[in-house]
Amino acid sequence: MFEFPSDFRWGTATASYQVEGAVDEDGRGESIWDRFTHTPGTVEDRTNGDVACDHYHQWRDDIRLMAELGQNAYRFSVAWPRVYPEGRGRLNQPGIDFYSRLTDELLAAGIEPTVTLYHWDLPQALQDRGGWRNRDAAKYFTDYAHAVFSALGDRVRKWITLNEPWVISHLGYGQGVHAPGIADPAAAIAASHVLNLAHAGAVRLFRSDFSHAGEIGITLSLSPIYPLTDRDDDAARVADGYTNRWFLDPVLRGAYPQDMTEVYAALGWVADIREGDMEQLAGAPVDFLGVNHYTRQLVTRAADTPLQYRAVIPDSAPTTEMGWEIYAEGLYDLLTRVHRDYGAPVMYITENGIACRDTVIADGVVQDDDRIDYLRDHLFHAWRAIQEGVDLRGYYLWTLIDNFEWARGFTMRFGIVGMAPGKLERVVKKSGYWYRDVIDRGGLPETEDPRSPPQSTFRISQPE
Repeated sequence: MFEFPSDFRWGTATASYQVEGAVDEDGRGESIWDRFTHTPGTVEDRTNGDVACDHYHQWRDDIRLMAELGQNAYRFSVAWPRVYPEGRGRLNQPGIDFYSRLTDELLAAGIEPTVTLYHWDLPQALQDRGGWRNRDAAKYFTDYAHAVFSALGDRVRKWITLNEPWVISHLGYGQGVHAPGIADPAAAIAASHVLNLAHAGAVRLFRSDFSHAGEIGITLSLSPIYPLTDRDDDAARVADGYTNRWFLDPVLRGAYPQDMTEVYAALGWVADIREGDMEQLAGAPVDFLGVNHYTRQLVTRAADTPLQYRAVIPDSAPTTEMGWEIYAEGLYDLLTRVHRDYGAPVMYITENGIACRDTVIADGVVQDDDRIDYLRDHLFHAWRAIQEGVDLRGYYLWTLIDNFEWARGFTMRFGIVGMAPGKLERVVKKSGYWYRDVIDRGGLPETEDPRSPPQSTFRISQPE
């Protein structure tokens, strides 16, 4: 038995815009994702999150599902425009009340709420003022955090400030494939610093006024980086700086990596770092680090790119429907590296999962053995990391229900519970029952050792 600690948190994770719907109910304001998804050409299947999974109305049934699947934890995000429709100023009490009811029901079901303050749905009114490129956004975020801490801090014990600042900055401001749809790498670096200031401001507020409310951290999207050949070590270091260290270092060391500061400066990608900023970052220690992990990066030199590297996928490698390589051992390498290099922080895996086709159905149940294989292998390597001394305390599977997958719309299915867009009916998949059994046992039986021959085969598209 590959047994996890008895107090390990087993859960799922969701994000407000991806599941809630009800975008114009109870005083909610417009978010950047409302504006982005209603702009032609931004979403693969031309859908949006106006209804999403209708979690805003079906949350009680969704909590019953979580309880039936044995979860003892659930990570959800608060929609900033539900709390402050204009991003600041007037507080919208019905928005706060929704999350208060959600929290109470989770606790009544024996499920620990983990609250993410920001999972990408910035109020459009703040984007109109410059969004995350505007340093004032950090102050507005702290004011927003104060409102949520005040409303839920008597019951919520685990808080996450931001979800994946790399994605917010680089996909939203650098590449333009996510809201707000800006394609300017210099803007991405500028936004990344304001995001770090926002995180630090919320942590400092929490420490000064809400320390009774448990523990606080941040969730970063992290990938282990490997050079394709021995000649690609320099490329791998830049890739690691771009993907990991630019976000890990300010949170866990209070400073940006000097080598990446020089790389960005040479490209003209310069953040507006002012006197006192670094002291703010250094003065905001976290209680834990949330790790979102899906794949590795294998990189090689590429002189035709700004950062002089390119990520590649081996021809023989299996990939998910998202086109991401499946490489479960990378999770072990990542967790042990962060443990070794960053002072052994407490960690939670706050997202890990796979998009599958989910087309094979038997006896009315989706036979998503490919998802089970992926989850089993990653959980095994998480268990390995714990055996090596990594202080890993929980696993939040992405995701509970098939939902609106950002710019991919409803084309990608990550859930252990299925939902057809527009129908809103929830159906537990085979992987959901498998995950329930893992939770009930507190780990993986040795018959599911991924070092043994697999019990099912991947039915996943190969890279072109």
